[in-house]
Formats: sequence, structure tokens, C-alpha cells
Amino acid sequence: MAAKGRVWLFDLDDTLHDASHASFGALHVAMTDYVVRHVGVPLDEASRLRQHYWLRYGATLLGLVRHHGVKAHHFLEETHRLPGLEDRLRSNAHDRAALRRLPGRKFILTNAPRAYALRVLNTIKLADCFEGVISVEDMRMFGHHRPKPDARMFRCIAARLKVKPSRCVLVEDTLQHQRSAHGIGMRTVWMRRYLHTVGKSVNNAMEVGVHPCQKPPYVYARIRSLKTLHTL
Repeated sequence: MAAKGRVWLFDLDDTLHDASHASFGALHVAMTDYVVRHVGVPLDEASRLRQHYWLRYGATLLGLVRHHGVKAHHFLEETHRLPGLEDRLRSNAHDRAALRRLPGRKFILTNAPRAYALRVLNTIKLADCFEGVISVEDMRMFGHHRPKPDARMFRCIAARLKVKPSRCVLVEDTLQHQRSAHGIGMRTVWMRRYLHTVGKSVNNAMEVGVHPCQKPPYVYARIRSLKTLHTL
């Protein structure tokens, strides 16, 4: 596949910025608090439900919509306010240079809401590196949300972009999403820069049954720098 003919699909959190530092802690607190208030369960049960739905469906949102009648737009608005987010975000001039030199079309593909994604991209000065942002609001099929790792959504995204899946390269930190994308013919790149703790790296790998030091067969390459993409 010629480099200029590629369509790059970049995850956002823990792929293009250190979300574990900037947003995930506050986001998990906000989601758990939302479950307490709107589902009406104690704090420990709310935390368990949030994690359970993320593991089962790929997004806490889906479990709340399917099992508790939560409105998606309300959940996303309430949980992603994240005051002070901009102050915690870290930008990287080397990433901006690498993305601007990278041939091919480039899109953000994130399970986060659009408003949050744009806040992050504008703050870390990467917004102008991408042709568009495909957020969780855009991942709907037949009236239902189908966020990553839903294979049907990956096929739909390729169709919307008018390319074959084989021309797409998914750059992600989450192995479950890569396994699904690989299954429909996309090339997958595992970003490991922000798996900066042993525990996080182990959890990411163990969720899909691989050793954290291995490269699964559905992963084309493991990287720690966006500059490496130019060599693939």
C-alpha cells in the first residue's frame, strides 16, 4: 500500500496525549458519580458497573443506555465537563511535526464525545493535523451507538470515507480495538508510549489474553513515537 494512499485513523486518549495523567482520573470519578445519581446505586456498585460495562461493551455509555435508560447526550455532557482539563494536557512539538509530514489522509477516531476531543486537540495544537474527527456521536448504526471495538462500525467508517478497510491504518493503545479492526482487514499499530506503568501495560494485554511483552498476531507494529509511522 503506497503511503500517500493510506487513511490513518488515530485514537486520541493515551495515543496522542497522556490521558491517564490529564483526564482519565477525573473522568472515572465523573462517570461513577453519574451512575450513583442517575441509576441510584451506592458508590462501590456504581464503580463496579462502570468497569463492567466498559469491559463488556467497550464503553460504559452503552451499558447505561441499554440497561438503565440513560440518554447518551446527557451522559456525555455531564461526565466530560472536566474543569481544569486544559491545564493538565501536555503538548509535543515532535508529534506535530511527525503528523504534518505523514503522507495520507488522517482522522481522529475516538470513543470520546466531539466537544472533549476538540478541547484536547486544540489545546495540544494538533487540530490542524487532521482532516476530521470521528467521535462517539458519529458511531451510530440503525439508531444505536456502535463505538469501538464494534467491527460493524469499522466497516461503516471505511465506507463513509470511501476506502477499502485494507487502506486504513488504526493507531491505538487499546488491543481490543486493534483485534476488531484487524478482523475486517485494517492494518493496526499499537501505540505504547503512554503504557508507562507495568500495571497498565499488563491490564491492557491481559484483557485480550496476551503477554504484555508480546506483539499479538493482529498487530502489525508496536511503536512509542509517531515518528516511527514514517517507516511502516
